[in-house]
Amino acid sequence: MFVLVLQQLFAEAFLDFIYFPFWWYTKGAKRAAILCLNLLNYGNLKLAPGLWLRNIFVPMYGQYDWQGRIVSFFIRLVQVIIRAAALVFWASVCFALFLVWVSIPAAVIYGFAVYNF
Repeated sequence: MFVLVLQQLFAEAFLDFIYFPFWWYTKGAKRAAILCLNLLNYGNLKLAPGLWLRNIFVPMYGQYDWQGRIVSFFIRLVQVIIRAAALVFWASVCFALFLVWVSIPAAVIYGFAVYNF
């Protein structure tokens, strides 16, 4: 009985070892891409440059005189520019995170080939 369990355990471990690269680049990559897209959506929710852009001509604090409108426009314009730049930076971080996910097996294989433990 113990030998059969041990054989089954080694067979499944061997099959998992063989299946791992296929999983990493199919289902695993899909899960990593979904995670990165969720991180990007979270950054968009927190930074919200579109919300600032939609309200760019709305005066702040209910000051409808021309000075309040001018100040509100330029403050919101600066906010839109900074938040859009931060969102582009966040998108590049998310994309780099996905590229790291994809390149990890290649880096491990390269490390084994170069350093020959």
